[in-house]
Parts: sequence; C-alpha cells; structure tokens
Amino acid sequence: MTTRAIGIDFGTTYSCVAVFQHGKVEIIPNEEGNRTTPSYVAFTDNGRLIGETAKNQVAMNPNNTVFDVQRLIGRTFDDPIVQDSMKHWPFKVINDAGKPKIQVKYKNETKLFTPEEISSMIITKMKKIAEAYLGTKVSDAVITVPASFNNSQRQSTKDAAIIAGLNVLRIINESTAAAIAYGLDKKVSNERHVLIFDLGGGTFNVSILTIEEGIFEVKSTAGDTHLGGEDFDNRMVAHFTQEFKRKHDKDLSDNKRGLQRLRTACERAKRTLSSSLQASIEIDSLHWSIDFYSTITRAQF
Repeated sequence: MTTRAIGIDFGTTYSCVAVFQHGKVEIIPNEEGNRTTPSYVAFTDNGRLIGETAKNQVAMNPNNTVFDVQRLIGRTFDDPIVQDSMKHWPFKVINDAGKPKIQVKYKNETKLFTPEEISSMIITKMKKIAEAYLGTKVSDAVITVPASFNNSQRQSTKDAAIIAGLNVLRIINESTAAAIAYGLDKKVSNERHVLIFDLGGGTFNVSILTIEEGIFEVKSTAGDTHLGGEDFDNRMVAHFTQEFKRKHDKDLSDNKRGLQRLRTACERAKRTLSSSLQASIEIDSLHWSIDFYSTITRAQF
C-alpha cells in the first residue's frame, strides 16, 4: 500500500490536518469529531495532555498549560514579540543562553522545554489523528507557515516536525496553501494576480501572488506576526479586568486561574458577537468569591 503524505496547518491557536484521497482533499476530524485541534499542551502529575483535553483544563492548571508556542518558535528570548507575549501567558518562559525555554511542573518535577519540543508534541498529535483516520502509518508531510515567517522560524518549524518523526516534503506559505485550496491555479491559464487576506489566531498576513501555469510566486507580503484572534481576546480580557476593578475595587490581574476563566469566557463572547449584536459574560466566583456578570456589544468590541 502506498503511503500518503499529509498536510498540516500548524497554527498559533488551532491546528488542522488533511489528506488528498479519492480525488479530493479531506480535512481529518480529531477524536472529538472537530476539524481543528487546539494548539495546547498541558503537563500534569499524571501525564501529558494535548489538544482539546489540554485546553479544557487550562483554568485549573494555568502554570503548566502551554499555548501560543508559534509566537516563540525561531525567536530569541529578547525578541519584543516574546517579551510582549509573556505578559499574557500564565506559564513561565525563561532565558536559556538567549533562547526562550518553557518551564513547567511535570510528574512532580520541574522541566524545561524548547518551543520546538512543544511544537513537536502538537505536530505528533496531528500525525496520530491522521494515522487513526487512514489506518496506516504516516511519514511524509507538507507544513504551512505564515508568509512573514523568516528562515529561522521556518527551520524551527521543520525541526519540530522532524522531532515528531515526519519527513518534511515542503514548508509552504499559508497564503499559497489558501490559493491552492480555492483552486485558483486551475481557474486560469494566463498570468493572474491574487490578493490573499489571512487573519488567524496569532498572525495576520496579506500577500500578493502571481499564478501562471500552476506555478505560484509570492510577490509581496505584509502583516503582523503578533496580531490575531488571541490579541482580540487579550483586549477583551483587559477591558473586563478594568471593569471588575472599577466595580469591586479588586485587582484580578495577579489571579492566573481567574484570568484564564475570564479568557475562556471572552473567547466565547467573541464568537457570539460574530452572529449577535451583544454577548454576555457570566462567571461565578471569579475573584475573592465575587460573581462577575457583564455584557459587551459588537460596537464596543
């Protein structure tokens, strides 16, 4: 039986895996039946959790649940993006000879992991999801990265996939992958210019591509590797943290568990605002046993 290559979209907040078979691309669902898997890794006294199970327990175990690792990969500890992101993370990032490392408590021991190691755990999860679906081992993969990723970030992503036991056929830009997904290479034979607008969980990119005879060339790309859905969540968390302080004269900012509960509620409210003009936040015993109830409108957001 011929082995199939898989495609992995390794994202800041969610990851996705697909395979080309029966003449079409199939997005592979995880064990919960979802087509995307949270890019979360949690460490506990009993073991390691990845994906949905890791994200579901983040409020109970904030110090040892790692997410947003794509914002660390291929960067130095002093990078302004790393320093800014650390203000929003409940887990600890330390400086190890100029490189960022994530410090967690795992099976009652303090452990250090590189961003590549954490990334490899998520990529391994996506590989296993594909193998369970296909009923066969998978060894080859194409992995997407933001178009604005530099060589260091691309190489670090490739290294993470190699640690996960994958042979990386190619690292391609997310913008190119989007153009292929929409079949833009099949629709015209003459040269065509395409603008791809890609707003993700952690990055934002606008790319201009030329497509001719099935060949893609990125002519120009601009964006922000530190702008995405997570940053919208951060703004909403800051808004409600200030509101809580104003109403109750209590500072929530040092309560990691409370902040994670608020973040989860904010993400839910953000999704609600996509289809409704107003969303509610209701959290029992958020801080100092105080229940917090509030609303936010789409206009405010």
